[in-house]
Amino acid sequence: MQWNLGKKILHFPVGRPMIMGVINLTPDSFSDGGKFINPQRAVDRALWMQDSGVDFIDLGAESTRPGAEPVSEKEEISRLLPVIKRCRMKLTVPLSVDTYKAAVCRMAIEEGTDIINDVSGGGWDPSILEVVAAENVGYILVHSRGRPKTMQKDAQYGDVVEEVFAELYNRLQRCFDMGIAKERIVCDVGFGFAKNRTHNLILLRRLNRFLDLGRPLMIGVSRKSFLQFFAKQHGVDIEIMNIIAQTVAFLMGVEIWRVHDVATAVAAREFLEKLWDTGFVQ
Repeated sequence: MQWNLGKKILHFPVGRPMIMGVINLTPDSFSDGGKFINPQRAVDRALWMQDSGVDFIDLGAESTRPGAEPVSEKEEISRLLPVIKRCRMKLTVPLSVDTYKAAVCRMAIEEGTDIINDVSGGGWDPSILEVVAAENVGYILVHSRGRPKTMQKDAQYGDVVEEVFAELYNRLQRCFDMGIAKERIVCDVGFGFAKNRTHNLILLRRLNRFLDLGRPLMIGVSRKSFLQFFAKQHGVDIEIMNIIAQTVAFLMGVEIWRVHDVATAVAAREFLEKLWDTGFVQ
């Protein structure tokens, strides 16, 4: 299967998950709030991630964790613009921007961004799909319900797997109707977005159901609260739980890990490659 990013077409390798490194340009991220709000520090981090072996860099300038307050377009752009400009001059790996706003999406694409990572699945600012359709970039379609401030109230499911599948399928069809070619889309079930701990575990266990969408899958579980719960319960580092979840996802057919801890993810990827090469993982 391939992913069309406009300037390049990616072919997903067999036996090797691809890694998207996350850089939050926010003061309030649940993971590393404020650490990379300085543009130069963010660019240095991106270059370090590239040198460490990531396949993509994902920049986010608004926290969309459950309960987060929204950020204005002007503020989001002011955080992103200097970092995108510098990254585009120095990075060779594809650059992704995590946004749900059409205006921010347009700016990012004009500045050379290769991928738009939309946690709203086109639901919070429907104009974003028009912008993506008009440009030749990759698009990550993420499942969510509601808005960050209140989304956990929408974590009501009868069968979480089938309902998330149906909602993602319908949004995927809407993307096609808007003119976004299927080769440009990767899907993400949206761990933590209007899902409780049980929902997240069930989705992780049954990720292979989403292969029926016919598009590559990305998993974004890094440092999410349902993994934090188990890490704290057993007194272990959260990165252990991240890698367990990401490996399970890979074995179920997920192509991309979206991660904060790049070094651990790269080490795990190399181990999985070795296993695959020896014939134990098939």
